[in-house]
Formats: sequence, C-alpha cells, structure tokens
Amino acid sequence: MHLTMKPVEKTFSYRMLHGVLKVAAMLPLWALYGLSDVVWVVLGFVVRYRRGIITANLTASFPDMSPKEIARIRRRFYRNFSDYIFETLKLLHISDRSMRRRMEFTGVEAVDRILGEGRPVVAFFSHCFNWEWVPSITLWSKLKPGEGVEFCQVYRPLRNRVMDALMLDIRSRFGSVSLTKKLVFLDLMRYTRRGVATITGFMSDQKPSHGDEGHYENFLHHPTMFITGTETVARRLDAAVVYFDMNKISRGHYRVDVRLITEKPGELPEGTLTDRYCSLLTQTIRRNPALWLWSHNRWKNPVAPR
Repeated sequence: MHLTMKPVEKTFSYRMLHGVLKVAAMLPLWALYGLSDVVWVVLGFVVRYRRGIITANLTASFPDMSPKEIARIRRRFYRNFSDYIFETLKLLHISDRSMRRRMEFTGVEAVDRILGEGRPVVAFFSHCFNWEWVPSITLWSKLKPGEGVEFCQVYRPLRNRVMDALMLDIRSRFGSVSLTKKLVFLDLMRYTRRGVATITGFMSDQKPSHGDEGHYENFLHHPTMFITGTETVARRLDAAVVYFDMNKISRGHYRVDVRLITEKPGELPEGTLTDRYCSLLTQTIRRNPALWLWSHNRWKNPVAPR
C-alpha cells in the first residue's frame, strides 16, 4: 500500500529541514559538485571517515593490489561517496528530463513485458553509487505507477524520524513506493491479491538480519553470509528475478543494465538465485571497485570457511 503522510512531516523541524535542503537542491549540479570536491577531501583526509574499515575491506578483497592501488581506489571511493550525498540532495529539485539524461536504463523492456503479463518482478540490487537514483526507472518504463503496476523498494526505517520522513519523500520522487523490510512480503501479497503487478528492489549486499541464517558465499576473498530473504520472497511470489547492474559513465551520469536472472525461480535449486546475484555483484565491483560502499563493516563478524 502507499505510505501516507507521517505526522512528523507536519512538524516545524521537518518543514525547516526540508525547506533548507530544497533551497540547496536548487543549485545546479556543477555547483553541488564544487561543494562535493571540498567535502570529499574533508572526509578522506581530515575526518578520515571510516578510513580503517575502508582500507581493511579493500586490502582483503583485492590481495593482489599494491598499497598505492588501494589508496587510489579509496580516494575515488571518497569522491563517489561525497557525490552521492549531493546527488541525493538534488532529488529534491530535479526535472524528469534531467534525470533521464543522467540516469539511463537498459533492459527495461523485459520488465515491462513481465509486468504486463500480471507477474511480479524481484530485483537484486546493492549499495553501488548512486543507488538513490535507481527509482527513476519509472521514467524508462512504458507502464505507469498506480495504473495496475507499482514500482517498489525495500527500506529499513531510520532511527531519526525527521530524516526517515525526508528520505521517504526523496525516494518517492518518481512515483515509487517504499515498503518496510518487516512487512514487505505481506505488502507484496496484498498487491498480488488486488491484481497489481510489482517490481521491487532489494538491497541484498548487507549482513543477514537477526533470525536469518544466511546463505554462504566466498565473496571477494571473504567467507560471507548473504541475505536469504530476497530469494525467499522471489520463490514464494513465483516472481521473475532480475539484477540491477550499476555503471558509472561519468560524473553525474549512470547506467543500470537490467539483467534477467530467471523467469521461473521455482525450477532452480535452492540458493541458486543468491549464487547468481553474488557472481553478478562481484563482476560489478571488480569492474569499478570505487562504486561500492566499502565503509559498511560488511565482515565485522567473521564467518568460518566452508
């Protein structure tokens, strides 16, 4: 179901924050990137934001790289991370035309066909910059949100209620619907019962939540447990499964190649969808390592090799 306006959105603190950020978002992107050039230096060399975690993650993931190569990727990561902040801010004031020019999608025809047949689609995705622009897929589809289809993304509510409301507003900019992780399967089942076809993006590169034993993978030279919920939802909905392959073309210009994994998840052995996602994500990261969110402490809790 669509999220209704939360009471927090009527508070003075929310209106003040939203108003200030929207004014900032009116700056052209070249000006925002000028600010980003300052911020990434502060993050990387003054604050040294999670520098130890980033360096450790990169070094273990690319053991054949020299310290100089690791440092180069780390610098590029800080640049991308800073750009991500200002590009997300820009969503408060950007036209559909400008977004289509900056965020390109390929392979959407397959998604349109499946949704047109009344079937749901589950999309494996990851924290590759800039993931906050991906809901603009609605600008590339021939189908329109609310007209028998919905474009959804799974999210975890933020602890700060004002920031949570702000991010929900930003993520709905192009007509998509945010579904809480705890209720996503029930929400998707409700859509199905109403005859509404859905495509739902799952950020599947985080650690499994409490109660999820996870699926074992050897990922970037790390024994790693992957979330099983995305595959479970796809199987229970009998949904077609795709992968969003993020590419950065140039600063402020991205392309997502929508890659079909399967239209019949039930015909594949258990764990196969997660295996394929892991393989595709590894290819994405190796192609451009600085695009992934290395500051996330993905391997905080060691997993025994199998």
